[in-house]
Amino acid sequence: MAQLSADQFTLADGLLTVEQALARVVKGLQPVPEVETVALLDADGRQLAADIAAPIDLPPFFNSAVDGYAVRHADLAAAGPSLLPVGARVPAGDPGLAVSAGQAVRIFTGAPMPPGLDTVFMQEDVRLAGAAVALPAGLSAGANCRPAGEDVAAGALALHAGELVTPERIALAAALGLTALPVRRRIRVAVFSTGNEIVSPGGARGPAQIYDANRFLLQALLRRLGAEVSDLGILGDDRTAIARALRQAASGHDLILTSGGVSAGEEDHVKSAVREVGSLDVWRLAIKPGRPVAMGVIPSAVPGQAAAFVGLPGNPVAVFVTFAHLVRPLLAALAGGRPAAPPALRVCAAFSHRKKQDRREYLRAALRLTPDGAVEAVKHPQDGSGILTSLTQTDGLVELPEALEEVAPGDSVGFLSYALLR
Repeated sequence: MAQLSADQFTLADGLLTVEQALARVVKGLQPVPEVETVALLDADGRQLAADIAAPIDLPPFFNSAVDGYAVRHADLAAAGPSLLPVGARVPAGDPGLAVSAGQAVRIFTGAPMPPGLDTVFMQEDVRLAGAAVALPAGLSAGANCRPAGEDVAAGALALHAGELVTPERIALAAALGLTALPVRRRIRVAVFSTGNEIVSPGGARGPAQIYDANRFLLQALLRRLGAEVSDLGILGDDRTAIARALRQAASGHDLILTSGGVSAGEEDHVKSAVREVGSLDVWRLAIKPGRPVAMGVIPSAVPGQAAAFVGLPGNPVAVFVTFAHLVRPLLAALAGGRPAAPPALRVCAAFSHRKKQDRREYLRAALRLTPDGAVEAVKHPQDGSGILTSLTQTDGLVELPEALEEVAPGDSVGFLSYALLR
Protein backbone atom coordinates (compact mmCIF):
# COMPACT_ATOMS: atom_id res chain seq x y z
CA MET A 1 0.00 0.00 0.00
CA ALA A 2 0.93 3.64 -0.28
CA GLN A 3 2.86 5.21 2.59
CA LEU A 4 1.28 8.59 3.30
CA SER A 5 1.55 11.04 6.14
CA ALA A 6 -1.60 12.57 7.61
CA ASP A 7 -0.63 16.00 6.26
CA GLN A 8 0.27 14.78 2.76
CA PHE A 9 -2.35 17.01 1.11
CA THR A 10 -2.69 19.80 3.68
CA LEU A 11 -2.79 23.27 2.14
CA ALA A 12 -3.21 26.83 3.23
CA ASP A 13 -6.40 28.66 2.29
CA GLY A 14 -6.73 30.17 -1.16
CA LEU A 15 -7.37 29.19 -4.75
CA LEU A 16 -4.92 26.84 -6.42
CA THR A 17 -3.87 27.05 -10.04
CA VAL A 18 -3.63 23.86 -12.06
CA GLU A 19 0.17 23.97 -11.84
CA GLN A 20 0.13 24.50 -8.07
CA ALA A 21 -2.29 21.61 -7.61
CA LEU A 22 -0.15 19.32 -9.75
CA ALA A 23 2.99 20.25 -7.83
CA ARG A 24 1.24 19.67 -4.50
CA VAL A 25 -0.16 16.30 -5.54
CA VAL A 26 3.28 14.86 -6.23
CA LYS A 27 5.29 16.70 -3.55
CA GLY A 28 6.84 14.19 -1.17
CA LEU A 29 4.61 11.38 -2.43
CA GLN A 30 6.31 8.00 -2.22
CA PRO A 31 5.37 5.41 -4.84
CA VAL A 32 4.09 2.02 -3.85
CA PRO A 33 7.16 -0.10 -3.01
CA GLU A 34 6.17 -3.36 -4.69
CA VAL A 35 7.88 -4.16 -8.00
CA GLU A 36 7.16 -7.11 -10.26
CA THR A 37 8.79 -8.36 -13.44
CA VAL A 38 6.28 -9.06 -16.20
CA ALA A 39 6.41 -10.15 -19.84
CA LEU A 40 6.86 -7.35 -22.36
CA LEU A 41 3.26 -7.21 -23.52
CA ASP A 42 1.99 -7.32 -19.95
CA ALA A 43 4.11 -4.26 -19.15
CA ASP A 44 2.12 -2.03 -21.51
CA GLY A 45 0.59 0.89 -19.62
CA ARG A 46 2.65 0.27 -16.46
CA GLN A 47 5.33 2.49 -14.91
CA LEU A 48 8.87 1.22 -15.36
CA ALA A 49 10.43 0.55 -11.96
CA ALA A 50 14.14 0.56 -12.88
CA ASP A 51 16.56 1.93 -15.43
CA ILE A 52 17.25 -0.48 -18.29
CA ALA A 53 20.71 -0.49 -19.86
CA ALA A 54 21.07 -1.82 -23.39
CA PRO A 55 22.59 -5.34 -23.23
CA ILE A 56 23.72 -5.09 -26.87
CA ASP A 57 24.37 -2.47 -29.52
CA LEU A 58 21.33 -1.47 -31.55
CA PRO A 59 21.75 -2.19 -34.39
CA PRO A 60 24.08 -4.98 -33.27
CA PHE A 61 26.32 -4.80 -36.37
CA PHE A 62 27.37 -2.39 -39.12
CA ASN A 63 24.75 -2.72 -41.89
CA SER A 64 23.32 -1.20 -45.03
CA ALA A 65 20.43 1.23 -44.74
CA VAL A 66 19.31 0.73 -48.37
CA ASP A 67 19.29 -1.70 -51.27
CA GLY A 68 22.30 -0.89 -53.41
CA TYR A 69 26.04 -1.41 -53.81
CA ALA A 70 28.60 -1.31 -50.99
CA VAL A 71 32.16 -0.08 -51.65
CA ARG A 72 35.31 1.13 -49.97
CA HIS A 73 35.14 4.89 -50.31
CA ALA A 74 38.93 4.85 -50.83
CA ASP A 75 38.42 2.77 -54.01
CA LEU A 76 36.38 5.51 -55.69
CA ALA A 77 37.89 7.82 -58.27
CA ALA A 78 39.12 11.11 -56.84
CA ALA A 79 37.13 12.98 -59.49
CA GLY A 80 34.28 11.85 -61.70
CA PRO A 81 32.35 8.56 -61.72
CA SER A 82 33.82 5.17 -60.83
CA LEU A 83 33.44 1.74 -62.46
CA LEU A 84 33.95 -1.20 -60.11
CA PRO A 85 33.44 -4.94 -60.66
CA VAL A 86 30.68 -6.52 -58.57
CA GLY A 87 32.38 -9.18 -56.49
CA ALA A 88 29.61 -10.63 -54.28
CA ARG A 89 25.97 -10.48 -53.24
CA VAL A 90 24.94 -10.03 -49.57
CA PRO A 91 21.22 -10.34 -48.69
CA ALA A 92 19.85 -9.51 -45.25
CA GLY A 93 20.48 -12.29 -42.76
CA ASP A 94 23.68 -13.54 -44.39
CA PRO A 95 27.05 -13.01 -42.70
CA GLY A 96 29.34 -10.41 -44.22
CA LEU A 97 31.85 -11.67 -46.80
CA ALA A 98 35.48 -10.70 -47.29
CA VAL A 99 35.84 -8.70 -50.51
CA SER A 100 38.94 -7.87 -52.47
CA ALA A 101 40.05 -4.27 -52.74
CA GLY A 102 38.56 -2.41 -55.68
CA GLN A 103 35.32 -4.41 -55.76
CA ALA A 104 31.71 -3.45 -55.13
CA VAL A 105 29.16 -5.70 -53.43
CA ARG A 106 25.47 -6.03 -54.24
CA ILE A 107 23.84 -5.48 -50.82
CA PHE A 108 20.34 -5.26 -49.38
CA THR A 109 18.74 -3.29 -46.54
CA GLY A 110 19.80 -4.65 -43.16
CA ALA A 111 22.57 -6.85 -44.53
CA PRO A 112 25.93 -6.68 -42.70
CA MET A 113 28.60 -4.61 -44.40
CA PRO A 114 31.51 -6.77 -45.57
CA PRO A 115 34.75 -6.04 -43.71
CA GLY A 116 36.46 -2.93 -45.01
CA LEU A 117 33.47 -1.58 -46.95
CA ASP A 118 32.10 1.70 -45.60
CA THR A 119 29.76 3.32 -48.13
CA VAL A 120 26.58 2.27 -49.98
CA PHE A 121 25.22 3.66 -53.25
CA MET A 122 21.44 3.44 -53.62
CA GLN A 123 20.50 1.11 -56.46
CA GLU A 124 18.50 3.80 -58.25
CA ASP A 125 21.60 6.02 -58.43
CA VAL A 126 23.85 3.56 -60.24
CA ARG A 127 24.08 1.95 -63.68
CA LEU A 128 25.04 -1.66 -64.37
CA ALA A 129 27.66 -2.26 -67.03
CA GLY A 130 27.93 -6.01 -67.53
CA ALA A 131 29.64 -7.49 -64.44
CA ALA A 132 30.53 -4.00 -63.18
CA VAL A 133 28.61 -1.09 -61.70
CA ALA A 134 29.00 2.57 -62.67
CA LEU A 135 28.94 4.78 -59.58
CA PRO A 136 28.31 8.54 -59.69
CA ALA A 137 30.72 10.98 -58.10
CA GLY A 138 30.08 13.01 -54.99
CA LEU A 139 28.85 10.47 -52.43
CA SER A 140 30.30 11.00 -48.96
CA ALA A 141 32.10 8.27 -47.04
CA GLY A 142 29.73 6.39 -44.74
CA ALA A 143 26.61 7.26 -46.74
CA ASN A 144 23.57 4.98 -46.44
CA CYS A 145 25.13 2.88 -43.67
CA ARG A 146 24.01 2.19 -40.11
CA PRO A 147 26.88 1.80 -37.63
CA ALA A 148 26.60 -0.68 -34.77
CA GLY A 149 25.06 1.12 -31.78
CA GLU A 150 23.79 4.02 -33.91
CA ASP A 151 20.40 3.81 -32.15
CA VAL A 152 21.57 2.71 -28.69
CA ALA A 153 25.09 1.71 -27.67
CA ALA A 154 25.59 -1.34 -25.45
CA GLY A 155 25.62 -0.24 -21.82
CA ALA A 156 23.77 3.03 -22.47
CA LEU A 157 20.45 3.71 -20.75
CA ALA A 158 17.70 2.68 -23.13
CA LEU A 159 14.69 3.02 -20.80
CA HIS A 160 14.38 5.09 -17.65
CA ALA A 161 12.68 4.37 -14.34
CA GLY A 162 9.42 6.27 -14.03
CA GLU A 163 8.65 6.17 -17.75
CA LEU A 164 5.29 4.86 -18.86
CA VAL A 165 5.73 1.63 -20.78
CA THR A 166 4.22 2.21 -24.22
CA PRO A 167 4.10 0.08 -27.39
CA GLU A 168 7.11 2.05 -28.66
CA ARG A 169 9.15 1.28 -25.55
CA ILE A 170 8.08 -2.36 -25.74
CA ALA A 171 9.41 -2.43 -29.31
CA LEU A 172 12.74 -0.98 -28.16
CA ALA A 173 13.01 -3.55 -25.37
CA ALA A 174 12.23 -6.35 -27.82
CA ALA A 175 14.84 -5.06 -30.28
CA LEU A 176 17.38 -5.29 -27.45
CA GLY A 177 16.45 -8.92 -26.88
CA LEU A 178 14.59 -8.38 -23.61
CA THR A 179 11.61 -10.55 -22.77
CA ALA A 180 10.40 -8.91 -19.54
CA LEU A 181 10.48 -5.56 -17.72
CA PRO A 182 10.36 -4.53 -14.03
CA VAL A 183 7.28 -2.43 -13.28
CA ARG A 184 5.50 -1.08 -10.24
CA ARG A 185 2.50 -3.13 -9.24
CA ARG A 186 -0.86 -1.80 -10.33
CA ILE A 187 -2.39 0.92 -8.15
CA ARG A 188 -5.45 -0.34 -6.28
CA VAL A 189 -8.36 2.09 -6.28
CA ALA A 190 -11.70 1.88 -4.50
CA VAL A 191 -14.53 3.86 -6.12
CA PHE A 192 -17.95 4.73 -4.86
CA SER A 193 -20.62 7.36 -5.39
CA THR A 194 -22.64 9.02 -2.68
CA GLY A 195 -26.13 10.43 -2.52
CA ASN A 196 -29.71 9.33 -2.04
CA GLU A 197 -30.58 10.77 -5.43
CA ILE A 198 -28.68 8.20 -7.52
CA VAL A 199 -29.19 4.54 -8.33
CA SER A 200 -27.11 2.12 -10.36
CA PRO A 201 -28.11 1.49 -13.99
CA GLY A 202 -30.55 -1.40 -14.11
CA GLY A 203 -31.93 -0.65 -10.65
CA ALA A 204 -35.35 0.66 -9.77
CA ARG A 205 -35.29 4.46 -10.15
CA GLY A 206 -37.59 6.61 -8.06
CA PRO A 207 -39.29 9.73 -9.44
CA ALA A 208 -36.61 12.01 -7.95
CA GLN A 209 -33.60 9.83 -8.72
CA ILE A 210 -31.09 9.60 -11.57
CA TYR A 211 -28.85 6.80 -12.77
CA ASP A 212 -25.25 6.90 -11.58
CA ALA A 213 -22.89 7.84 -14.41
CA ASN A 214 -19.89 9.09 -12.43
CA ARG A 215 -18.93 5.75 -10.95
CA PHE A 216 -18.74 4.22 -14.40
CA LEU A 217 -16.88 7.19 -15.85
CA LEU A 218 -14.27 6.94 -13.09
CA GLN A 219 -13.87 3.19 -13.36
CA ALA A 220 -13.38 3.37 -17.12
CA LEU A 221 -10.80 6.16 -16.76
CA LEU A 222 -8.96 4.25 -14.04
CA ARG A 223 -8.85 1.02 -16.02
CA ARG A 224 -7.42 2.86 -19.03
CA LEU A 225 -4.63 4.00 -16.73
CA GLY A 226 -3.88 0.45 -15.61
CA ALA A 227 -5.36 0.61 -12.11
CA GLU A 228 -7.03 -2.29 -10.32
CA VAL A 229 -10.50 -0.99 -9.51
CA SER A 230 -12.94 -2.04 -6.79
CA ASP A 231 -16.51 -0.85 -7.31
CA LEU A 232 -17.97 -0.05 -3.89
CA GLY A 233 -21.33 1.00 -5.29
CA ILE A 234 -23.45 3.83 -3.95
CA LEU A 235 -23.63 5.02 -0.37
CA GLY A 236 -26.59 7.03 0.81
CA ASP A 237 -26.34 10.33 2.65
CA ASP A 238 -25.42 8.77 5.97
CA ARG A 239 -22.21 9.97 7.59
CA THR A 240 -21.81 6.88 9.76
CA ALA A 241 -22.22 4.49 6.84
CA ILE A 242 -19.80 6.50 4.70
CA ALA A 243 -17.21 6.58 7.50
CA ARG A 244 -17.48 2.82 7.97
CA ALA A 245 -17.09 2.19 4.22
CA LEU A 246 -14.07 4.48 4.02
CA ARG A 247 -12.37 2.79 6.96
CA GLN A 248 -12.90 -0.64 5.38
CA ALA A 249 -11.73 0.52 1.94
CA ALA A 250 -8.50 1.96 3.32
CA SER A 251 -7.22 -1.56 3.89
CA GLY A 252 -6.13 -3.07 0.60
CA HIS A 253 -6.35 0.08 -1.51
CA ASP A 254 -3.90 2.85 -2.34
CA LEU A 255 -6.57 5.38 -3.31
CA ILE A 256 -10.21 5.91 -2.46
CA LEU A 257 -12.10 7.93 -5.03
CA THR A 258 -15.60 9.34 -4.62
CA SER A 259 -17.85 11.73 -6.48
CA GLY A 260 -20.38 14.04 -4.86
CA GLY A 261 -20.79 15.18 -1.30
CA VAL A 262 -17.77 17.48 -1.02
CA SER A 263 -19.40 20.91 -1.16
CA ALA A 264 -20.82 22.88 1.76
CA GLY A 265 -24.39 21.62 1.63
CA GLU A 266 -26.19 20.23 4.66
CA GLU A 267 -26.54 16.83 2.95
CA ASP A 268 -22.88 16.64 1.86
CA HIS A 269 -21.61 14.12 4.41
CA VAL A 270 -18.42 12.89 2.77
CA LYS A 271 -16.18 15.57 4.26
CA SER A 272 -17.27 14.95 7.82
CA ALA A 273 -16.98 11.18 7.35
CA VAL A 274 -13.40 11.48 6.07
CA ARG A 275 -12.44 13.73 8.98
CA GLU A 276 -13.90 11.17 11.36
CA VAL A 277 -11.65 8.36 10.11
CA GLY A 278 -8.67 10.30 8.75
CA SER A 279 -7.51 13.75 7.68
CA LEU A 280 -9.02 16.02 5.05
CA ASP A 281 -8.34 19.30 3.33
CA VAL A 282 -10.65 20.88 0.77
CA TRP A 283 -8.77 22.26 -2.19
CA ARG A 284 -10.35 25.15 -4.01
CA LEU A 285 -9.12 25.05 -7.58
CA ALA A 286 -9.12 28.17 -9.74
CA ILE A 287 -10.77 26.29 -12.60
CA LYS A 288 -14.17 25.93 -14.17
CA PRO A 289 -15.69 23.39 -14.05
CA GLY A 290 -14.53 21.60 -10.91
CA ARG A 291 -13.65 24.06 -8.17
CA PRO A 292 -14.13 22.04 -4.93
CA VAL A 293 -12.03 18.90 -4.49
CA ALA A 294 -11.47 17.07 -1.21
CA MET A 295 -7.99 15.62 -0.63
CA GLY A 296 -7.19 13.47 2.37
CA VAL A 297 -5.52 10.46 3.93
CA ILE A 298 -7.32 7.52 5.55
CA PRO A 299 -5.20 5.23 7.76
CA SER A 300 -5.27 1.51 7.09
CA ALA A 301 -5.72 -1.15 9.71
CA VAL A 302 -2.06 -1.99 9.02
CA PRO A 303 0.15 0.37 11.07
CA GLY A 304 2.13 2.83 8.98
CA GLN A 305 0.00 2.38 5.89
CA ALA A 306 -2.78 4.57 4.52
CA ALA A 307 -4.90 5.24 1.47
CA ALA A 308 -5.08 8.56 -0.29
CA PHE A 309 -8.59 10.00 -0.55
CA VAL A 310 -9.90 12.19 -3.35
CA GLY A 311 -13.47 13.46 -3.34
CA LEU A 312 -14.49 14.86 -6.70
CA PRO A 313 -17.49 17.10 -7.48
CA GLY A 314 -20.84 15.58 -8.39
CA ASN A 315 -21.37 16.83 -11.94
CA PRO A 316 -19.88 14.50 -14.58
CA VAL A 317 -18.00 17.14 -16.61
CA ALA A 318 -16.44 18.49 -13.41
CA VAL A 319 -15.55 14.90 -12.51
CA PHE A 320 -13.79 14.45 -15.84
CA VAL A 321 -11.85 17.73 -15.64
CA THR A 322 -10.70 17.29 -12.03
CA PHE A 323 -9.81 13.64 -12.65
CA ALA A 324 -7.60 14.68 -15.56
CA HIS A 325 -5.76 17.35 -13.56
CA LEU A 326 -5.51 15.71 -10.13
CA VAL A 327 -6.27 12.00 -10.10
CA ARG A 328 -4.35 11.12 -13.25
CA PRO A 329 -1.06 12.62 -11.99
CA LEU A 330 -1.69 11.21 -8.51
CA LEU A 331 -1.96 7.70 -9.96
CA ALA A 332 1.22 8.20 -11.96
CA ALA A 333 3.09 9.43 -8.87
CA LEU A 334 1.89 6.48 -6.78
CA ALA A 335 3.20 4.17 -9.51
CA GLY A 336 6.60 5.86 -9.56
CA GLY A 337 5.98 7.97 -12.66
CA ARG A 338 6.86 11.58 -13.36
CA PRO A 339 3.51 13.25 -14.08
CA ALA A 340 3.38 16.45 -16.07
CA ALA A 341 0.58 18.53 -17.53
CA PRO A 342 -0.06 17.61 -21.18
CA PRO A 343 0.84 20.30 -23.73
CA ALA A 344 -2.03 22.24 -25.25
CA LEU A 345 -2.05 22.38 -29.05
CA ARG A 346 -2.75 25.74 -30.68
CA VAL A 347 -5.92 25.97 -32.76
CA CYS A 348 -8.19 28.80 -33.94
CA ALA A 349 -11.34 29.60 -32.00
CA ALA A 350 -14.56 29.45 -33.99
CA PHE A 351 -16.57 31.05 -31.20
CA SER A 352 -16.91 34.04 -28.90
CA HIS A 353 -16.68 33.65 -25.14
CA ARG A 354 -16.25 35.77 -22.02
CA LYS A 355 -14.85 34.49 -18.71
CA LYS A 356 -13.79 35.67 -15.29
CA GLN A 357 -10.21 36.72 -14.75
CA ASP A 358 -7.95 34.74 -12.35
CA ARG A 359 -9.67 31.47 -13.19
CA ARG A 360 -8.73 28.88 -15.78
CA GLU A 361 -11.66 27.71 -17.81
CA TYR A 362 -12.12 24.56 -19.83
CA LEU A 363 -14.62 24.60 -22.68
CA ARG A 364 -15.71 21.45 -24.45
CA ALA A 365 -15.07 21.78 -28.18
CA ALA A 366 -15.03 19.80 -31.41
CA LEU A 367 -12.35 20.24 -34.04
CA ARG A 368 -12.99 20.86 -37.72
CA LEU A 369 -10.95 21.77 -40.78
CA THR A 370 -11.55 25.09 -42.48
CA PRO A 371 -11.57 25.31 -46.32
CA ASP A 372 -7.98 26.61 -46.25
CA GLY A 373 -6.79 23.62 -44.16
CA ALA A 374 -6.59 25.29 -40.74
CA VAL A 375 -7.87 23.54 -37.60
CA GLU A 376 -10.49 25.36 -35.58
CA ALA A 377 -12.33 24.59 -32.35
CA VAL A 378 -16.12 24.76 -32.23
CA LYS A 379 -17.49 25.24 -28.72
CA HIS A 380 -20.30 22.97 -27.60
CA PRO A 381 -23.52 25.00 -27.33
CA GLN A 382 -24.23 23.84 -23.76
CA ASP A 383 -21.78 24.81 -21.01
CA GLY A 384 -23.42 23.10 -18.02
CA SER A 385 -21.17 20.68 -16.13
CA GLY A 386 -24.02 18.18 -15.94
CA ILE A 387 -24.34 17.87 -19.74
CA LEU A 388 -22.80 14.47 -20.52
CA THR A 389 -23.37 14.80 -24.26
CA SER A 390 -21.03 17.78 -24.22
CA LEU A 391 -18.27 15.20 -23.67
CA THR A 392 -19.48 12.65 -26.21
CA GLN A 393 -20.02 15.23 -28.97
CA THR A 394 -16.64 16.96 -28.67
CA ASP A 395 -12.96 16.11 -29.15
CA GLY A 396 -11.34 17.84 -26.19
CA LEU A 397 -11.09 20.90 -24.00
CA VAL A 398 -10.21 24.44 -24.98
CA GLU A 399 -7.98 25.76 -22.18
CA LEU A 400 -8.41 29.45 -21.40
CA PRO A 401 -5.71 30.84 -19.06
CA GLU A 402 -6.36 32.86 -15.93
CA ALA A 403 -5.46 36.27 -17.38
CA LEU A 404 -7.68 35.91 -20.44
CA GLU A 405 -11.15 37.48 -20.24
CA GLU A 406 -12.49 37.24 -23.76
CA VAL A 407 -12.16 35.04 -26.84
CA ALA A 408 -13.13 36.16 -30.33
CA PRO A 409 -13.42 34.10 -33.52
CA GLY A 410 -10.00 33.59 -35.09
CA ASP A 411 -8.09 33.88 -31.80
CA SER A 412 -5.42 31.28 -31.10
CA VAL A 413 -6.41 29.07 -28.15
CA GLY A 414 -4.95 26.02 -26.43
CA PHE A 415 -6.64 22.68 -27.07
CA LEU A 416 -6.29 19.50 -25.00
CA SER A 417 -7.39 16.37 -26.80
CA TYR A 418 -9.34 13.87 -24.70
CA ALA A 419 -6.72 11.33 -25.80
CA LEU A 420 -4.16 13.22 -23.67
CA LEU A 421 -6.42 13.33 -20.63
CA ARG A 422 -7.49 9.72 -20.23
